[in-house]
Amino acid sequence: MKSITTLITLFFTTLLFAQATISGKVIDEKGKPIVGANVFIEGTYDGATSNEMGDFSFVTDEKGNQTLVVSFLIYETSKTQIDVANFQGKTIKLKENLNALDAVVITAGTMESGEKARVSVLKPLDIVTTAGSAGNIIAALQTLPGTQSVGEDGRLFVRGGEANETQTFVDGIRVAQPYGATTNNLPTRGRFSPFLFNGIAFSTGGYSAEYGEALSSVLLLNTEDNPDQNKTEISLMTVGLGLGNTQKWEKSSLSVNASYINLAPYQAAIPQNVDWNSPFQSLSGETVYRYNFNNGILKLYAAFDSSKFDINQENINSPEKIRVNLNNDNFYLNTSYKGGFGTNWQITTGMSYGYSKNKIGLDLNKVDNDENAAHLKLKLKKSFSNYFKLSFGGDYFSTKFNEDFKPNLGTTNTNGYNSNIAAVFTEADVLFSKKFAAKIGLRASYNDLLDETALAPRLSLAYKVAKNSQFSLAYGDFSQSPSVDYIKYSKYHQFESEKAAHYILNFQYAKDSKTFRAEAYYKDYNNLVKYDTQDIAYNSVFNNTGSAYAKGLDLFWRDGKTIKNLEYWISYSYIDTKRDYKNFPVAATPSFVADHSLSIVTKYWISDWRSQIGFTNSFSSGRPYNNPNETQFMNGKTKSYNSLSFNWAYLISAQKILYISVSNVLGTQNVFGYDYAKDPNAAGYYNRKTITPTADRFFFVGFFWTISKDKKDNQLKNL
Repeated sequence: MKSITTLITLFFTTLLFAQATISGKVIDEKGKPIVGANVFIEGTYDGATSNEMGDFSFVTDEKGNQTLVVSFLIYETSKTQIDVANFQGKTIKLKENLNALDAVVITAGTMESGEKARVSVLKPLDIVTTAGSAGNIIAALQTLPGTQSVGEDGRLFVRGGEANETQTFVDGIRVAQPYGATTNNLPTRGRFSPFLFNGIAFSTGGYSAEYGEALSSVLLLNTEDNPDQNKTEISLMTVGLGLGNTQKWEKSSLSVNASYINLAPYQAAIPQNVDWNSPFQSLSGETVYRYNFNNGILKLYAAFDSSKFDINQENINSPEKIRVNLNNDNFYLNTSYKGGFGTNWQITTGMSYGYSKNKIGLDLNKVDNDENAAHLKLKLKKSFSNYFKLSFGGDYFSTKFNEDFKPNLGTTNTNGYNSNIAAVFTEADVLFSKKFAAKIGLRASYNDLLDETALAPRLSLAYKVAKNSQFSLAYGDFSQSPSVDYIKYSKYHQFESEKAAHYILNFQYAKDSKTFRAEAYYKDYNNLVKYDTQDIAYNSVFNNTGSAYAKGLDLFWRDGKTIKNLEYWISYSYIDTKRDYKNFPVAATPSFVADHSLSIVTKYWISDWRSQIGFTNSFSSGRPYNNPNETQFMNGKTKSYNSLSFNWAYLISAQKILYISVSNVLGTQNVFGYDYAKDPNAAGYYNRKTITPTADRFFFVGFFWTISKDKKDNQLKNL
């Protein structure tokens, strides 16, 4: 017994002498102690938090020279080279950070979310816990001000702009095909699962000179830098199956998920307002590999999906239904690197490749198209001081599109285009004081297909009027190549870039989980494409003489504190817009715009039920449509749109969740618009068909199981 005691004593004595104690005190520039500062050795989990006196102390197994990191919210992070054996009782002084939470930030036109966002407006959790979103990033964003809910389309329409005016970026690199394939009046979804993203920046206008080829908006999706642990996630749903796995190593990690969707069982149980020959099916997957270098992180993101469906669609111009058979294959590869070098230099670089192929059958006619798109980017940023930061760089877009129309009788008609766009940009962030900041940028680009050079200045200003409130102003010029629907005929016609100028005034108040935003804007469009035929065709006469304006007011209020366990937000948008484009005979409000939009989103946690319950109510005033039986163009208005959706997440156990959601609970008979016949009937009247949702309600039930070492981790954040 004595020998065992001796061995134990020797073991702990050896362990004690193998460790070193790090201790000291954290103070501010006035010598006052800082409470709650994080103190740790870089690259390890060894650390502590400073107490009320600013003191800290911890033990470590590290030896020799190491980097001691000290950080706190409103101070600059300190990194000190230390000798582990001789660092006791030292004092660390933190400098006030002019980029701290109480400093002015540029907010005009931008809503950010995620762990790194300074002002959280829509958190990653919200993307998939918003009732009615069905896990679709785009649907969740449509509850924010400035967006239009176009139910028969499903894409993102922002401040009077069409869906193609919004560009999507993953880790700063463009996604050429961000939406799934679809057909007329059948809504699509965003291609990306929210599971692999931890931050979102949604810009409704006036965005950075770093981004181009977007007239209205950019959506930035940022993948996770470092997952928290190894885990497996299993999903069993009424519409399909899902499986995900994450593995984490010392410097790298790999996340993979895959899903199979098949609407056939759901359609059999709950018929939709769609005549399916073969309901929608898809197989998709995503993966992210991350490697952490000493001064940066490399990410490789890849996604694929293959989908198909076969339906019979009513057509007002045909006595018989038209059979539409669509097969789509899509692949997206994105690699990016972000890191530091030298003295306060930062580099961001990467490239993406997107491939999409559609095989479409229209009765006996066939349409085959494919798109290959690449984006290369390099950005350098130098922080000269807390007052001045300069970034500059360039990017290159290359797109090749080809389409073959094969009529049942006749010869194949081939159209397409090759486009290469080179651009350079520079931008300066100037912090004059904690109350006044500016962002000044310039972007220059050359499009070889259009043989056109464009210069786009950008300017944003922000002034803090009180501790929690500020005003921002933004101005920017933007240009974009015309839609693929037009420039695929570029061998017959010469096009020009479409252009827009944005003017934005923003007020924001943020305090204690409460946020209020009010934003007024004006957009001035020119060089929009017009054509002279009823439908777009190769023999249409195109020109760039179109113009438009959009002006309005967006309001947003979010509160997560007033009522315990309740979080809610309210979004309201008013827009006045007219466009003279396409084949419009006069300037008019386009059919996708509702003058007034209102969204109310609520989420409530009920502890006794181990449940989160959510409601979303979306309302918009009637949308215009053109009735050829009337003399005035676009004189019609649909009835108002209203949809109340509900979801319920029940924790069966800590890692098992039962999830139920119902869209349009009340079964409101919404109308999106009308399709009119191209020719009048014998009585001289143009017949019409109502455009309605594919289903009055959509029911979803899912079981989600997380398997991990942390027995409390689950997929609630992903539902």
